[in-house]
Amino acid sequence: MQLKYNRQPSLGSSIIKTLFKLLLLIIVFIFAIFLIEKISFPSPEKKYQIDVTNEIKKL
Repeated sequence: MQLKYNRQPSLGSSIIKTLFKLLLLIIVFIFAIFLIEKISFPSPEKKYQIDVTNEIKKL
C-alpha cells in the first residue's frame, strides 16, 4: 500500500509559519531598538545662534 503524498501544506501549518516569522521579526526589531539606545551619540555643548535675517537693505 502506497501513502498519498500531500504536496499542499495545510492552512493551519501555513498560519503557524507566518505567525512564527512575524514574531521573530518583532523580536529582532525590539532587539535592534534596544541596541541603538545603548549607543551614546555626542550632543553639542553650546547652543548655536544662527542669524537668518536678510542682510540686503532696500531703499
